[in-house]
Amino acid sequence: MATAGKVIRCRAAVAWAPGKPLSVEEVEVAPPKAGEVRIKIVATSICHTDDHVLKGSLQKVEFPVIPGHEGAGIVESIGQGVTSVKPGDKVIPLCLPQCGECSFCQNPESNYCQKTHFSEPQNLLPDKTSRFTCKGKQIHHYLWISTFAEYTVVPEYAVAKIDAAAPLDKVCLIACGFSTGYGAAINTAKVKPGSTCAIFGLGGVGLSVVMGCKAAGAARIIAVDINKDKFAKARELGATDCINPRDFNKPTQEVLTEMTGQGVDYSFEAIGHVDTMIAALASCNASTGVCVMVGVLNSEISIDPVLLLTGRTWKGTLLGGWKTRECIPKLVSSYLEGKFNSDLLITHTLPFAKVNEGFELLRAGKSIRTVLLF
Repeated sequence: MATAGKVIRCRAAVAWAPGKPLSVEEVEVAPPKAGEVRIKIVATSICHTDDHVLKGSLQKVEFPVIPGHEGAGIVESIGQGVTSVKPGDKVIPLCLPQCGECSFCQNPESNYCQKTHFSEPQNLLPDKTSRFTCKGKQIHHYLWISTFAEYTVVPEYAVAKIDAAAPLDKVCLIACGFSTGYGAAINTAKVKPGSTCAIFGLGGVGLSVVMGCKAAGAARIIAVDINKDKFAKARELGATDCINPRDFNKPTQEVLTEMTGQGVDYSFEAIGHVDTMIAALASCNASTGVCVMVGVLNSEISIDPVLLLTGRTWKGTLLGGWKTRECIPKLVSSYLEGKFNSDLLITHTLPFAKVNEGFELLRAGKSIRTVLLF
């Protein structure tokens, strides 16, 4: 391409400081160095984790920063040594890399990677420099991928090549939200046919858990949220029961235990609040129940150890347990084959310039997923 090897000037949404709205600016994006890929982002959706970034509540993130981690695009140029993608390929940038070399990547049961943000901050690329500048200032990357920029530069092991037929404005959800929820049910909990499940939180991730539980053959899927406007969508996606904790004057775990006899077989917390995390754990079967922590919790939590002593399993999940570079392309192919319909999670589509409006819809509980188009 004519832009290869050159600095590109383009639009990006910059968070200059915590607690401030995003500012759409012209930024300079440097060419990729060895082992890096420059991607033209076509579509990116808004995930609640991006809102945590804007509030300054996500650990290890440095400002100013370009957020966004649920995007899809086309390779514009590649750095020296890159072999898995070429200019023109459709790709999804990965917020959870797969370097292929660390002990986690080499363990077939793990989808963690030593190069993830939880092990070492991804505010700068691996060579500890940024490819973004704005008004003469260095701008930090977010999880390396910063999809709220028209062009972004990422390491090759944080890029997955996808089917050329994939509609980028739809499959961007597979970059994070859909895969996280769906995989939490299929891979992490390993939901069994005929089982009972409860999902706390019916945002994009929680509703994807509902889809995963249904795909796994769960007989009863109980959706829990304080926003009853989410119930119709939950039922459309497979929920058999919907409950609003505000309709009861007793703890939700008691309500669920009464509904099911001994508690649910699998519970999922897709919000990231201490009280719902404890409720989810306490609502699953005392002996064989499995509770999966899906939401990002930004505070410490204390629990009664008897909850676990009786035999419950309490697990976490990152991106639904998928080994990203291997599995994200397969999920895109499954989408194209009609094995699931993640489009049902998209409630709004906006031009990129209206990114702040997208966040307002999210905070008001009016959207599930808003897709931004460049």
